[in-house]
Amino acid sequence: MKAQRALLNDALHLFNYALTKVAGGNLIRERVRREGDFLYINDLSLNLRNYQRIVVAGAGKCVAAMGETLEKILPEYIDSGIIVVKEGHTLPLCRIEVIEGGHPYPNAQSLEAGKRIFRLAEKLGEKDLLLFLLSGGASSLLTLPAPSISFAEKVKTTELLLKSGAKIREINTVRKHISAIKGGNLAKTAYPASVISLILSDVIGGRFEDIGSGPTAPDSTTYNQAKEVLINYGIWDEVPSSIRQRIEQGIAGEAEETPKMDDPALSRTTNILIGDNRRALYAIEEEGKRKGYNTILLTSSLEGEAKEIAKVFSGIAREIKEKEKPVPPPALVISGGETTVKVRGKGRGGRNMELALSFLIETEDIMKGIVFLSGGTDGSDGPTEAAGGIVDYAVIERMRRMSIDPREYLLRNDSYTFFKETGGLLITGPTNTNVMDIQLLLVERKE
Repeated sequence: MKAQRALLNDALHLFNYALTKVAGGNLIRERVRREGDFLYINDLSLNLRNYQRIVVAGAGKCVAAMGETLEKILPEYIDSGIIVVKEGHTLPLCRIEVIEGGHPYPNAQSLEAGKRIFRLAEKLGEKDLLLFLLSGGASSLLTLPAPSISFAEKVKTTELLLKSGAKIREINTVRKHISAIKGGNLAKTAYPASVISLILSDVIGGRFEDIGSGPTAPDSTTYNQAKEVLINYGIWDEVPSSIRQRIEQGIAGEAEETPKMDDPALSRTTNILIGDNRRALYAIEEEGKRKGYNTILLTSSLEGEAKEIAKVFSGIAREIKEKEKPVPPPALVISGGETTVKVRGKGRGGRNMELALSFLIETEDIMKGIVFLSGGTDGSDGPTEAAGGIVDYAVIERMRRMSIDPREYLLRNDSYTFFKETGGLLITGPTNTNVMDIQLLLVERKE
């Protein structure tokens, strides 16, 4: 059991180590610096004296940490600002006002933040600079429905999409076409001001238009595609009639499309990626090697139904134990991305806990000497306080002593309750980052 505890401690250490490497404040500190009146963001150089006003806006789970660091870099230059974060993820800022919005579903504060940031953008002029901070969670936290759509109708649509099993890019395709602020519309509203967005990616591929539904990015999706998403996942007839009407009007050319790449209103906008899932995985790989593991980084683009992905990891675990392939023990298998869950039951949980529970079911007979962790880097998995789940043989032993059947919990999508009872919850609290999910499979050396 000593070796098992060491394996568990290593898994937790590697996950937490990665979080520090992609913390929003740390990334701003690395990518943004000021020398006198000049601001440098990567290779971009700005003379701050060229701007009449510099304002900050932002949305996402970790933008408070980003804003805090930005205030330290530009203490006398920031005129004002408004950012919206998830409840409990706020920090005390000086010049930037912080609003706590709702996630994964928008709330009244999300709507208030959308209105106020939209008005802020409307008032900007040609000599002004908007520094926009963006991270995952913004699609829910920053909400401003398109004309003729009510807030309640937007929330209803979001609920249906999140429970449908749709991928995040598909969900955001719909969100952008029923919003007045997403899909490049914030940048269009701010024109002719200069806009620089500092972005922490929480989506596979890191496409700007997909992160937080792309408030400052040109949008390549269309109303036709939004309709296809709703039809393909069987919820076209379930969404409010105003949503269907808006999309049909857009298809007919009666509602304005989202700004595209050639839109002149986006000509003064620059989007800059400052961190993503790959950075976290590379940090784990390096640290894992330092700790003596034989490592393999599978992918930073993991996606699919959580229960099905669990079968893949179970197969890899068996192959390592039996054949010492694709890497021999002590083995560390690393991946990142974002799985999905088709919600059919009424339990509590999230994609990471469901993935961990499914792995336990698939691998129960060989769990000695194995640890599997799946966690959200933002510190919250679904509508819970847990970041995900972590499975080792101790969880199996508790489960057996309690005579509970993990399959019953999986059937009702109640992975949170299972791990709360068996001690497998991964709890981090707010992490000040959000770069999708991380999966770690550790297999100890044969005795």
